[in-house]
Amino acid sequence: MCLAVPGKIVSIDDRDGTLMSVVDFGGIKKDVCLEYIPDAEVGQYVVVHVGFALQRLDEESAMRTLAEFEHLGVLKEEFTDGFELAARQAGLDNPTTNGNTEVKP
Repeated sequence: MCLAVPGKIVSIDDRDGTLMSVVDFGGIKKDVCLEYIPDAEVGQYVVVHVGFALQRLDEESAMRTLAEFEHLGVLKEEFTDGFELAARQAGLDNPTTNGNTEVKP
């Protein structure tokens, strides 16, 4: 599933000419591109889809949506390692790890 998820901008910086930010999605922090909303500011809420902030969102709506996603388990599904989730659902060990140590290529 691929959702547009609201999150709060916690930092903004220029990375090699691209406007990037760290966005907090209810405790899960991810890098997000702000090129579509270049005037976004730290503390604002944005709707993010596949790593791109697409629009601003008021805090009340963002919190309500995050709470509903958390209730439905959508945030874990959206932000968890896909291999880990599939392995867990199949009752198997995560194929990208060896115990607690990442497998090196």
